[in-house]
Amino acid sequence: MIDRPELGAFLRGRRQALQPSDVGLPSGHRRRTAGLRREEVAALCHMSADYYARLERGAGPQPSEQMVAALAQGLHLRRQERDHLFRLAGHRPPEAGAGTDHVGPGMMRIFDRLVDTPAEVVSELGETLLQTPLAAALFGDAGARVGPDRSAGWRWFTDPAARDLFPVEDRETVSRLYAASLREVVARRGAGSRAARTAEAILERSGEFRALWDRHEVGLTPSAVKRYDHPEVGRIELHCQVLLDPEQAHVLLVYTAVPGTESHDRLRLLSVVAT
Repeated sequence: MIDRPELGAFLRGRRQALQPSDVGLPSGHRRRTAGLRREEVAALCHMSADYYARLERGAGPQPSEQMVAALAQGLHLRRQERDHLFRLAGHRPPEAGAGTDHVGPGMMRIFDRLVDTPAEVVSELGETLLQTPLAAALFGDAGARVGPDRSAGWRWFTDPAARDLFPVEDRETVSRLYAASLREVVARRGAGSRAARTAEAILERSGEFRALWDRHEVGLTPSAVKRYDHPEVGRIELHCQVLLDPEQAHVLLVYTAVPGTESHDRLRLLSVVAT
């Protein structure tokens, strides 16, 4: 059962413990409250300020599991704190280990400072968990994707439009990389895992994937330089830096262009278009 008083007190304590700089917000000069304001937390959690305020007061309906997950992410909770929040809200915490959508607070602190850079936090199945506005302008809004479409590998082999952003001459290599990467994840997680179910579903739908799967390729190394044909600004070449969170099996991908190049100018143009 939900413990409303404890839930409200826990949310209030975590809000007051956070500083604006912890979540990538400007500090300002006049702040009457300790930590973040309620409306700031509500915005970080993608909910109304009134709804969040009622939760802190111990009122309102029981939050759904999806809402609790959003609260945990917005408040930059550690995994143990996230699990405690789920229990206070009357839900079973998500299973421990890889495969969770919860991005760790250390990764979040880095991500929050990349507001003017294309950057994404991605799961081992290629699901974009977080993306900066410039990444959304480059790759499309990940928040609009649901179900299997959240996986980049699934989209690559089941939706021809997923390849439009990539030069034709690069697509065969990208196909091999997706197949090899998924095979490695299936080997780590085992039969019956979400990765294995994803592979089985793609095998049923894609002859190209079946042929690549039968090659048993693993250990392929993607190029550090990525090329994209954006419909509004044209060809962009970006260097991709990777930061791994081994506990969560998440990676932070940060894309940069060499200053003074045409790609750098086009990336700046894309930021204007996105705005």
